[in-house]
Amino acid sequence: MSEQPSTPTIVASFKPGARADIAARAELSEIDASTRAPLMLFLVSAVLWLIVGTAFAIISSYKLHSPGFLGDIEWLTFGRARTAHLNAVIYGWATNAAVGVAFWLMARLSRSVVRHGGILLFAVALWNIGVTIGIIGILKGDSTSVEWLEMPTYATPLLFIAYALVGAWAVITFRYGKSKHIYVSQWYILAALFWFPWLYSVAQMMIIFAPARGTVQALVNWWFGHNVLGLWFTPIGLASVYYFLPKVLGKPIHSYYLSILGFWSLAIFYNWAGVHHLVGGPVPAWVITAGIAASFMMVVPVVVTGINHHLTMIGSFSALKYSPTLRFIVFGAVNYTLTSLIGSLMAARSVSETLHFTHFVVAHAHHGMYAFFTMVMFGAIYYILPRILLREWPNATLIRTHFWATAVGSMVYVVGLSIGGVVQGLMMNHTSPDGSVTYTVLQVVEATIPYLFSRSVAGILITVGHLAFAVNFFWMLSKKPVSQSSAPTLFRNPEEMELAAK
Repeated sequence: MSEQPSTPTIVASFKPGARADIAARAELSEIDASTRAPLMLFLVSAVLWLIVGTAFAIISSYKLHSPGFLGDIEWLTFGRARTAHLNAVIYGWATNAAVGVAFWLMARLSRSVVRHGGILLFAVALWNIGVTIGIIGILKGDSTSVEWLEMPTYATPLLFIAYALVGAWAVITFRYGKSKHIYVSQWYILAALFWFPWLYSVAQMMIIFAPARGTVQALVNWWFGHNVLGLWFTPIGLASVYYFLPKVLGKPIHSYYLSILGFWSLAIFYNWAGVHHLVGGPVPAWVITAGIAASFMMVVPVVVTGINHHLTMIGSFSALKYSPTLRFIVFGAVNYTLTSLIGSLMAARSVSETLHFTHFVVAHAHHGMYAFFTMVMFGAIYYILPRILLREWPNATLIRTHFWATAVGSMVYVVGLSIGGVVQGLMMNHTSPDGSVTYTVLQVVEATIPYLFSRSVAGILITVGHLAFAVNFFWMLSKKPVSQSSAPTLFRNPEEMELAAK
C-alpha cells in the first residue's frame, strides 16, 4: 500500500516535485480527517449488522437440514430468521459499508473535504434506526413477504429520508471537487447513488404502497431484486476495485477506455437482465426474450472489466503476499467475473428449466453478494481504516484468519449448494418412459440434505472469519494513535515490503 505520510529527509526535500508531493499528502490527510466521524459511524454500524446477520444466517441454514432446531421460538422460525438475515445483511451490513466506502472514495477522488458532515451523521443514524425497526417488524411477523422488500411499511419512510440526505451530500461533494479529472470510480459511484433510490422507490410504489395488478408485480420484483445487486452493489464494488487495485500496486489501471466501455455496457444491458428469471412464467414472451438477450450481452462488460483488472495485475501478483487489501480485492474481482458469466449462462432457456427452482439460484445470489461484493468491502476497509485512524491493524493473524475462513467458506457454500441445485433440478425434471414423475418430493429433499449440510459447514467457516474481523476491528478502535515517524507494515508499498523481506 502507499506509504504513510512522514517528515521528508533533507535530500528528499531538494528533489523536484517534493513540495508538491508533500502538499498532496497533506491534502489527503485533511480529507481523511474530515471523513473520520461519519465514516466510522457507517463502518461500526456495518460491522455490528454483519454479526447480527451472520447469527441469523447460521440459525436459518441449520434449520434447513434440522427443522426442529429452535422450533419452539416463534420469532426464530425459518421464514423469519432467514428474512431477518437477508435484510440485516443487505440493508445493514452491505448498504452501510457501501455508502461509507463510496463517500470516502468520492471525497478523495474529488479532492474535496466533507462539507456539512452533520448531514451524513444524521443520515447514518436515521438509516440504522429504520433498519432496526424493519428487522424487529420482520421478527414480529409484519414482513411484506416480497423478497428484498420484506421490511414493513412503517420502516421504509425512514430509509427514504436517510438515503436522500446521503444523495444530497454526494452531489455537494462532487460539485465542490477540485480534481481536474472524473475517474471511472466516480462514474460508478454517482450512477449507483442515482440508481438505488430509483429502483427502491419504484418497487415500493408498484408492489407495496400502490400494487400493480397481476404478473406486473412479479416483473417489478425481479427487476428490483436483480438490479439492486447489479446497479447498486456492483457499481460500488467495481468502483472500489478500480480505485484500490492501482492504488495498492502503485501503477495506473491498464486501460481507461476499457473501464468506460465496461461502465456504459453495464448501464445499458443490466437493467433488462433480471426478467430472465421468469422464463416459463405467465409474462409476455418478448419481455423474457429481451431479458435473455440482455443477460447474454452482459458478457461484454464482464469480460472487458475482467481483462482490465487482470492486465493491471500482471507482473504484480507477488504483492498479494503483503497486502491484505489486495488479497480481498483480487478475490472479489475474480468472483465478479465468474458469477456474472454464470448468470449469463443461467439465462438460457434450457438451463433455466433445470435450475430455476433450485438451490443453485441461492448459491448464485451468494456468489455475487458475498464472494464478490462483501469481499471487496472487506479489502476496502482494511485499506481505509488505518488512514482514517492513523493506527495499525493490531493483529495480522486475525487478518489471515479472516481471509482464509471467508474465502474457503464462500467457495464451499457456492460449490456445494450449486452441485446440490443441479442434482435437485435434474431429479425434479426427470420423468419415466410413461411420462410420470420418477422421484417424489421427499426423495428430492432427502437427496439435497448433504449439500444443505455443506452450507452450514460453510456458514461456520464464514462466521469464524467474521468474528476474527470484528475482533480486529474493535480492537483497532481501542488502540492509541501511532506516531507519524513510525512506518506501520500495512502502510508500506508492496515492493518496499519485498525488499525489506530480503
